[in-house]
Formats: sequence, structure tokens, C-alpha cells
Amino acid sequence: MSKRFHVAILGATGVVGREFIRCLEEREFPVEKLTLLASPRSEGEMLEFKDEELPVRAVKAEHFQGVQIALFSPGASVSREWAPVAAKAGAMVIDNSSAFRMEADVPLIVPEVNPDAVAMARSRSIIANPNCSTIQMVVALKPLHDAANILRVVVSTYQSVSGKGQKGIAELEKQTGDLMNAREVEPLAFPHRIAFNVLPHIDDFTENGYTKEEMKMVNETRKILGVPDLRVSATTVRVPVFFGHSEAINITTERKLTAEQARELLRKAPGVKVLDDPKANVYPMPMLAAGDDATHVGRIREDISQMNGLDLFVCADNLRKGAALNAVQIAELLVQRALV
Repeated sequence: MSKRFHVAILGATGVVGREFIRCLEEREFPVEKLTLLASPRSEGEMLEFKDEELPVRAVKAEHFQGVQIALFSPGASVSREWAPVAAKAGAMVIDNSSAFRMEADVPLIVPEVNPDAVAMARSRSIIANPNCSTIQMVVALKPLHDAANILRVVVSTYQSVSGKGQKGIAELEKQTGDLMNAREVEPLAFPHRIAFNVLPHIDDFTENGYTKEEMKMVNETRKILGVPDLRVSATTVRVPVFFGHSEAINITTERKLTAEQARELLRKAPGVKVLDDPKANVYPMPMLAAGDDATHVGRIREDISQMNGLDLFVCADNLRKGAALNAVQIAELLVQRALV
């Protein structure tokens, strides 16, 4: 009989937490016991896993006793408090927040890109799940980087409101209804109205004029690809889409890649689905990526403004590959390599 695991989810009632549960069930992860944890206000809520109703408990240290794998998505401050507690209790923590991503002794993992980094997890028993926009970008970039050595990346994102959690989804729903019924709109989750609007502003602005979200993409891409001096510039934008992030990516490579060579590399790449037939109006869109585990890549073309450049358009489900699915794939990697 194959080994089964006691898994805990912290942040179980949030949009990513619920997606953790769905991914564990869909992928038939070997769960022996599932413990659902959240803040005290969610205690007593019931969530379904494999046709069984499980209670949500307010997080306490005692709840991590016997847990082997802990999936976290409670926000950075809560992760900083509870991840060391869970790790000390013997769990391997896979954290979806930004709390540990740039710490040198914590691996930052996308299984299709840098699976060998998982060996580092032994030091602190904490693994960081990258930012949702970074994940889908590096899945698309990895095969191109291996073939031609990427020197520079310029990316503009079009990120759905679910990246802000349930409150982002609710705000777009409410504002759309308010505008359609000639009612006043009050922005709460976002700094301005999001319905029928585009906001070039995700997270706080930093002193260099970039937002924290943009700098996450810069620094995380360098760490995951193992290129600390990679030139990356990002502009992150919130758009009135419920699920699925999109990215327009321009790269400069050391060696020339034709568009067809890039398509062929991407067709063979793990986790990638190439949708690239513009004459038939086939290209990635968030509505196609939502609910799909693959990273969709299309509009692949040679950049006419430089010698060794490519443009591509990338979409992925930000709650699945951008968060919960990637974390569960990391858990699968831990099992495969007998690290839990």
C-alpha cells in the first residue's frame, strides 16, 4: 500500500484555500487525513472533501501535530507567524504568500522549471510558492531560455480581480451591477473603480516607481531561473476579468530563435498548451485558461524591432497554476523524492 499523508491547509476558507482542496481531490493526492485551518472567524464552517464535510478550525499550534504537509495561503504576516510553528511540529510547509520567497535558504519552486531546488527544503522545512504572474511566465520562458539564453524580459500583465481574493471578485460583481443600474460606485478593494476600467496599479508603489507586484516578478524570475542579473522589467495591471491572468511578454535572447522554433519548443514543454493560429482566431484568452491546469501560450512572433527577440502572449488560471495547483505539484514532488 502506498504511503498516505496528513495534510493541513491554513487559509482553507479563502479562494486559494478552497482551490487547494479541489486540486488535492482532483489529482488524487494521497491524503490520509485533511485538517482545515483558518482565522477564528471561520471556525465551525464546513467544507467538502471527497464527499465528506470537514470542519474548519481556528489555527493553533496543536493542530500541526502529526501533519506532514501544510499548504498555506493566509497572507504574509500570518505565514511568518505560523510557518515556523508548523515546521517545528514536523510539517513540510508550502507557503503561497510572499513571506519567504526571497529568503536565500528557502526554495522558490515551479516544478516544471526548477524541481531540483526542492532539495533545499530540508534546511527549514519551508518552500515558497511564487507569485501567480511569475509562475505562468517562467513556465513559458524556461524552454526558450534553455534553448537560446534569455538576456532580457519585458512583461505587461493583465491580472484578474480574483488575484485580490474573494473581496476582489465581489467588488467587480457589485460594481458591474451598480453601473448597469445607474447607481453610484464605491471602490473598496481597489483604489479606483475596477468595473469597465483598467488599473495600472497592483500592490504598493516603491521608491523606484515600480510596484511591489512588479518587483516580485523581477526578483522571483531571477531566483527561479537561476540568473541573478537577468534584466526584467514589469508593468502589472488589474483588469475587469474574474479569473485568469494574461501577460504580453517580450524577450531578447543570446541566440536567434525563430517563431516556429519557439512554437516547437513550447509544444514539447511540460505544463504548456500552445494556442497559436491567429488566422483562425486561436490564441490564449483568460476565459480559456480558467479552470485549466496548463499555461496557454500563443501570438508567438519574432520581434521586428530587434535581432534576437520574440513576443508571446501567455494566460493561466491564477488560482490554479498561479497558486493552488503549483503548491500541490510541489507536494507531489516532495512525495516523489521521498522528502516527506
